[in-house]
Amino acid sequence: MLQAYDKIALVEPRIVFMGTPKFALPTLEKLCDAYPVVGVVTQPDRPAGRGRHCVAPPVKQLAEAEGIPVFQPERLRAIEALERVRAWMPDLIVVAAFGQILPAAVLEHPRFGALNIHSSLLPRWRGATPVQAALLAGDAVTGVTVMQMDEGLDTGPILAQRETTILESETAGELEERLAQLGAELLLDTLPAYLRGELQPRPQPQEGITLTRRLRKEAGALDWQQSALTLERQIRAFSPDPGAFALWGEERLKILKAQALPEETPMPQTDPGTVFKWESMPAVVTSSGALVLLQLQMAGKRPMSGDAFLRGKNAVLGSRLTAPKAG
Repeated sequence: MLQAYDKIALVEPRIVFMGTPKFALPTLEKLCDAYPVVGVVTQPDRPAGRGRHCVAPPVKQLAEAEGIPVFQPERLRAIEALERVRAWMPDLIVVAAFGQILPAAVLEHPRFGALNIHSSLLPRWRGATPVQAALLAGDAVTGVTVMQMDEGLDTGPILAQRETTILESETAGELEERLAQLGAELLLDTLPAYLRGELQPRPQPQEGITLTRRLRKEAGALDWQQSALTLERQIRAFSPDPGAFALWGEERLKILKAQALPEETPMPQTDPGTVFKWESMPAVVTSSGALVLLQLQMAGKRPMSGDAFLRGKNAVLGSRLTAPKAG
């Protein structure tokens, strides 16, 4: 039988939150409204922007505004990091896009373990970039998973899942923002039953496992030998970061938004990468169909619409966009 302290803790467990980017903010906000968050662990401040000044992670900024103690270890495996987390005496750890693997000593310390919010319907798209992977693959549906954490990479048992349809022109940034809200809501809906011991986790299926990898900047280079639909997905998946791009001569063009034209659309019978005018916009011939460039950004310039770019850079018509040479 639970003691009096245990009954109180079921209602208000001491929670340590671990997260870093904007994706984690809705979860931390909702936890702060509902439970005592006794500490936050996030990544160290990193240089950012043109001036390369150190910038605090979004989670640190919110935690400090809420008056919550913040800890920023380079590695959570260090002895002092483990001792710091234990000193908060958490009943539960909640993780959302923290960016480090949690060692067993941390996972096993709280009596309710550690829960993670993952932005896919596990076991599909385990790993660091599930949102981008779903867009690249052309998935029609994705979602969020609340899972118990183990020492594997997103391999722990599932507590709850909630799915959503991927919108037709949605970028990774837009989809991630929706999933962040969805994940926060699902966690708060799941916690009461979990803390009362009424919700039993289920093992992940062994079928349908897929893995993701971190996106490198060079992976954003557009290969016009691909189909227009594949390139449109790549641009959506790489928006806003690390960005999809092509070269116009020696000039780097970041492609922010694009749309594949129907395959029956008339276009020049010429080499992939050739730019032509479609209505008022620049479009590019691909191996299958054409891609309209709706929004572009030249190096050091502000983003501009495709028609504004064409008015200022009419010489692009008839030229070829290329991908950087490997190496």
